[in-house]
Parts: sequence; C-alpha cells; structure tokens
Amino acid sequence: MPQEQASQNETQTHDESYVIGYALEPKKIQNLIRPSLIDHAKKQGIHLIPIDINKPLIQQHPHLRFHCIIQKLQPKHWNNLNFHEYLSKHGANTTTIIIDPPHLVQKLQNRVSMLDSASHLPLSLQNATVGVPHQVVVDDEKKTKNSVEEMVMDSNLRFPVIAKPLYADGTMESHELCLVFDAQGLRETLNKNTAGGAATPVVLQEFVNHGGVVFKVYVAGEHVRCVKRTSLLDIPEDKAKALKGTLKFSKISNFTIQDNNGDGANHLSNIERAEMPEESLIKELARALRERTGLNLFNIDVIRDAKDCTRYLVIDINYFPGYAKLPCYESFITDFLLDCVRNKAAVVCV
Repeated sequence: MPQEQASQNETQTHDESYVIGYALEPKKIQNLIRPSLIDHAKKQGIHLIPIDINKPLIQQHPHLRFHCIIQKLQPKHWNNLNFHEYLSKHGANTTTIIIDPPHLVQKLQNRVSMLDSASHLPLSLQNATVGVPHQVVVDDEKKTKNSVEEMVMDSNLRFPVIAKPLYADGTMESHELCLVFDAQGLRETLNKNTAGGAATPVVLQEFVNHGGVVFKVYVAGEHVRCVKRTSLLDIPEDKAKALKGTLKFSKISNFTIQDNNGDGANHLSNIERAEMPEESLIKELARALRERTGLNLFNIDVIRDAKDCTRYLVIDINYFPGYAKLPCYESFITDFLLDCVRNKAAVVCV
C-alpha cells in the first residue's frame, strides 16, 4: 500500500479498520508477510505496514497511528526505531500494542531462563504431567572445579546427554547442538567451545526417549495449534552404552538416528502412529506459558516420555516461530491480530 494511502488511515475511526506495523528482519518478512496474508488481513480491515528497522519510526510515518506493531528484532534494531519518541509525538492518549516487548523476549534467548519459564506451571490436568528435562550449565568455573563425570552425576544426568549453547539468539552458533554419549565426547565438546581461553557456556540436557516425535505447539495469543514433527529416534539402553563420542546436528527436531537397517524407515511410521496430546493439555500449557512469560507469539517443543505416556516434557520455546509452515496460517495470524486491536486486555501493552 502506498504510504500516502496508509497515512489517510490516521484519521479513520471505523472500528473495522486497523493499522498494524511489522518490524522484522528481511528473511522473516519473506517467510511471513506473503501476499496471501496481506490480502486475507485486508479483507478483515487490517492494513499491514512495513517498518524500516534502520530508521526512527517517527521519521518513517510521522502522522500514522499504529494500533499494533509486531516485532522480532535484535536490540540494536529495536533501539533504532526510537519508539518512545513516536509515543511522545502522538501524546499520552495513544496506545500502541507491542507484540512482544523486547525485554520479555530476552528470557527465551537463554536456555536456562527459557525452561525456567516452563517449570512448575500451574496446570489443571487430570491424566498427565508437564515438566522440563534435567539440565546443567557448564562454564569456565564449573569446568575448573569438577570433572565431567562429576558434573553429569551431580546434576542427576546420565549419558547420553544433549549439549546446547546457552544462548538461543538465532545465530548459527546457537543451533550447534550435539548428542554426547560418554565422558570423552563431553570433554571434546567442551574443549571445542573454548576460544581464546574463555569458554562459551554450554547447557547439558537430559535425553529422554520419546518415540521419535516432537509436538510443536504454535501459540498466537489465545489461538493454539499443535502439529507432529520428526525428532530423534529412541536409543535403546544397550545401544546407548556402546555408542562413543558425539553426534552433531543442526536442529534436533529435524535429525534422524538411523535404525539398525541404516535407512531410518521407521521414522515416518512413528509420526503416523503417534497420538496427539489431549487438546485440553495443549491449551492449558499455552495459557500457562503466556501468563508466565507475558508473551503472545511463540511455539513450544513438547515430547512424551516413551516409558510413561502421561509424562510430557517441554524441551524448547521459540519466540515468533515460522507460522507460515501451518496450513491456513493466514487466518491463524489474522484472527490473532484482530484480538490484539479489539481486546487489548488480552495482550501486553506498552
């Protein structure tokens, strides 16, 4: 939409016409803001306006009042927008909803505070439990004081374990995960994360057999959808004891440990056989995490313990995931945006 046309919306008061800005990196724009979403949103009275992440907002749209802004930016780009200057310009009566405030998003960029958010949630469940895997952070101090064997034992962990960088900030390094089978593999992993004498903190997380299936729960405010995706296949205990060293993979949910025939043929059948979690569990989990984190846009990676079908574990939480992977994502996102501008009590406002 031309900027001149968008500027006219400033004076519109019709309840069904809303201006929503998106402050996103170019790759995110390409993946999310597709013509199908723009058209669908427009039919519902939503005008999606791009925001240049390298310029102050007041310089881009000095006369345009945004009802809502969705963002997924690094701190430097968010600071470039100088959002508070924009608020001052439009007066104290202007309320622009930010989805989501950057200081809340930061909690999901640390894998410890991320899963702390999912610990001891106030869930009302009758036939299931939801928790998080055991994990420990390994840094320079802990490496100096403890042997790798002590670190694993003291944290109620046992091999294999998953080794992840502490920070989940969207960089390539943050996706360098590996499965560690023994103490020697752990030593090698920790040594590789040392540069210039300073260690990059690593999270060691309990590995739980879960049938080779991860449940991805997409949350957009009160709208929730769950899908099944392939994950690591189960590792029998006798096989786990025989495996040595490490096994690297870029994204755990997309990695396959091949079966004994070497072809991984059981993976798709695992997906087909896996029963979805109860809808009440998914909705309760999404609600509790929204309240705990204060966030509206995220997805939750959930696994089900292969030894106990009533035990679910949250293994990862991602801010503003790839919603376009969902069927009919246009209505999913548009319905959420309508909730934002019509029911401000349901979202975080700045």
